[in-house]
Amino acid sequence: MRILGIDPGFATLGYGIIELNGSRFQTIQYGAITTPAKTKMPERLKMIYSELTELIIKYEPQEASIEELFFNKNTKTALLVGQARGAVLVACANKNLHVFEYTPLQIKQALVGYGRAEKKQIQVMVKNILNLKDIPKPDDTADALAAAVCHANSRNYQKLCLEK
Repeated sequence: MRILGIDPGFATLGYGIIELNGSRFQTIQYGAITTPAKTKMPERLKMIYSELTELIIKYEPQEASIEELFFNKNTKTALLVGQARGAVLVACANKNLHVFEYTPLQIKQALVGYGRAEKKQIQVMVKNILNLKDIPKPDDTADALAAAVCHANSRNYQKLCLEK
């Protein structure tokens, strides 16, 4: 099972693609889609949609794991990130990916066992779980890989529950 993890953003969108074989992970690709700050929002959304669609076509994931938004202060940023999330959802839907969404708390819980874990703890766990040489950069990329691992672990858990 190939899983695309996404940490949505309009300036920087992190992505990570992992392969799940039984309970083993293989990292396929990861990085970030960035859009220039002075570019108008419709063009930025088009860039996100186009680049993400190319990644989906190239790496052929079957499922996508997207981090849900959590903002408690800046409403304007939340709305802009929500628009980028919309572009992500349409790109996934157009390529028939099954989309799963997880809160930051769920992702932290799945990787570290503690929902209030610090960003650095998540990054170290991503590096260790995926046997990476270094912590993925930028932070959005590590967050996207964390979302993919969270979904992979959730799938395995659900499968175990169904087998009983």
